[in-house]
Amino acid sequence: MSLRGDVCVVTGAAGFLGKRLVRLLLEEERPAEIRLLDKHVQPEVLDGLEDCRGDSRLTVLEGDVRDGDFLRTACRGATVVFHTASIIDVRDSVEYGEMYSVNVRGTQLLLEACVSENVSSFIYTSTIEVMGPNPAGDAVTNGTEDTAYKSSLKFNYSKTKKEAEDRTLAAHGEALPGGGRLATCVLRPMYIFGEGCRFLLGHMADGVRNRDVLFRMSRPEALVNPVYVGNVAAAHLQAARALQDPRRRERAGGQFYFVSDDTPPVSYSDFNHAVLAPLGFGIQDRLPLPFPVFYAFCLLMEAVCALLRPFARLVPPLSRQLLIMLNTPFSFSYQKARRELGYVPRYGWDEARRRTTQWLAEQLPAQRDKLRRK
Repeated sequence: MSLRGDVCVVTGAAGFLGKRLVRLLLEEERPAEIRLLDKHVQPEVLDGLEDCRGDSRLTVLEGDVRDGDFLRTACRGATVVFHTASIIDVRDSVEYGEMYSVNVRGTQLLLEACVSENVSSFIYTSTIEVMGPNPAGDAVTNGTEDTAYKSSLKFNYSKTKKEAEDRTLAAHGEALPGGGRLATCVLRPMYIFGEGCRFLLGHMADGVRNRDVLFRMSRPEALVNPVYVGNVAAAHLQAARALQDPRRRERAGGQFYFVSDDTPPVSYSDFNHAVLAPLGFGIQDRLPLPFPVFYAFCLLMEAVCALLRPFARLVPPLSRQLLIMLNTPFSFSYQKARRELGYVPRYGWDEARRRTTQWLAEQLPAQRDKLRRK
């Protein structure tokens, strides 16, 4: 099923994933219009799409996902909404109320706008963190959507994403004014890497300050399976095709799907090294402290920040739950997405790593220059 002639709304269109998704839609689908919804869309975002826009209309809509009137205007006449916008924060540095208002309330308002404006398909970008890992550090290896797991979410980010996910799935089948019904589905990508990944840029900056040696925050045996941003964009496209296809709509609607690819399972720290080693970066052999001591140190930092909270909002650089997340084997298969959505990774590991490393190489001189100026 093609999206040619459709009107697509992409929230977070100026972000890491959103930009890649807009480009893929232009290259493969040629929709009648793509509405780029974000708080601010830099002119270079549009300039970077000139080579592939063809006859598709690109409309920039700058506004807030917490503004219901704005969302209804954005959705008017649209057929498909891709909701990639959210606040991403695994350190709990953002106030819970702020995160809830964007991640949960914003999603609810967007779903309501889709219903009122007769939008037929809604794809929500969730995260693997709605699954865990739990505070006990229970491992999962090559899990599926049917894997039984005792989740106990501690991050405000994972809590709000899970509630937004639940609301998205609950909205599946809501009656539309035009006589049809809204179809929704949820995608749960693993840790997303690639060109534009701010987390990789941060790890590289830390390595530069540490004389080109990356810090180790995860044990080598804590295997996870990161996913390349180009493959995540492809999964979104396949989800939209499935929801727009009358023959597949009922099967895919109301479902969630893990999105991974063929990136070899590796720890988070060793993954960072894999993409930065060609640029001359090494990595520490072991954790800075034995894990139990490291855990106790995180507990102490959390206690200090809690004691000082009446005077200042302090956030520990590393919490116990983040340490557990970085040190728990946690990997999932994309086979359900393959069977039901037709998702197949577009980029193999070698190509994804090459592209990512090349982008990091382009950013490296600026990082070194910042260090020299300090």
